[in-house]
Amino acid sequence: MSSSSAAKGKAPERVNGTDIPYELPWVEKYRPSVLDDVVGNSDTIERLKVIARDGNVPHLVISGMPGIGKTTSIHCLAHQLLGDAYKEGVMELNASDERGIDVVRNKIKAFAQKKVTLPPGRHKIVILDEADSMTAGAQQALRRTMEIFSNTTRFCLACNMSNKIIEPIQSRCAILRYAKLRDSEILKRLLEICELEKVEYNDDGLTALIFTSEGDMRQAINNLQSTWSGFGFVSGENVFKVCDQPHPVVVQSIIRACSKGEVDLAMEKLEELWDQGYSAVDIIVTIFRVVKTFDELPEYTKLEYIKEIGFTHMRILEGVGTLIQLGGLVARLCKMNMKPELFRF
Repeated sequence: MSSSSAAKGKAPERVNGTDIPYELPWVEKYRPSVLDDVVGNSDTIERLKVIARDGNVPHLVISGMPGIGKTTSIHCLAHQLLGDAYKEGVMELNASDERGIDVVRNKIKAFAQKKVTLPPGRHKIVILDEADSMTAGAQQALRRTMEIFSNTTRFCLACNMSNKIIEPIQSRCAILRYAKLRDSEILKRLLEICELEKVEYNDDGLTALIFTSEGDMRQAINNLQSTWSGFGFVSGENVFKVCDQPHPVVVQSIIRACSKGEVDLAMEKLEELWDQGYSAVDIIVTIFRVVKTFDELPEYTKLEYIKEIGFTHMRILEGVGTLIQLGGLVARLCKMNMKPELFRF
């Protein structure tokens, strides 16, 4: 690491006469470089492996949530297809780059026309990351380019929502949908990184990382590194301090009190979270996540709770993020578990 830093004209930091090498973020350090290393979505990855083996890559649209390996798998595919010719044969444009009509007409067209020596039967690849943030005009300009240069150039588009990609482009592409990563898949990867980095952790810490990541591998790894750097030990308490989310145990006690109809206890716990400075959105999102996986509630009660939480979430997002709004939710959840005759006048 230090030698590459020096090669770029940057010397590593020196403390007491010793070199301290620059530390890569773990999310980059452990980014997969071959398709076999990509975690989750095994059916889709298998299809990409077949494409990498045969070499005939179609135009691709990969859609799914952030942090589940869309861009990574496109880069792995390009590396396996082109090998040493990757640098000359791949053009990547991200949401941070200019991607208007002029760029499509000039820059992308120029790249598609460029003659590059590639392995036999391989194509140049244009990677458009966050393609759903491209304007409709730029996408319209792209569709003809895709057709004209399809003999030499293939396009891979990664996006969070495929419905933001215009229909004509969708019809020219094979659409792959990536699902959220399962808890077991995230856990396996976190354990591998903990072993390689010699991270000290307990089971609570890993459970908290999985809970806060919501199926997003990038966030899970970033939270792991932040907790380890900040506290030197990955425990549940430390993870929630770093992620700054309401502690699920407190939220569980609110739900438990609601299921017994104990309004005062539930409000006491809710005010405790509010006084710690959490916003209404933080609290309502955590309540939803906890209810979803709360085994003490029967299925029908869970569904009724989620309906009420959904309505409250909607009101909060519209701007009414007050303690009264959350208190109203708690009251309605408690009312479901109290005798109806108590409310007769």
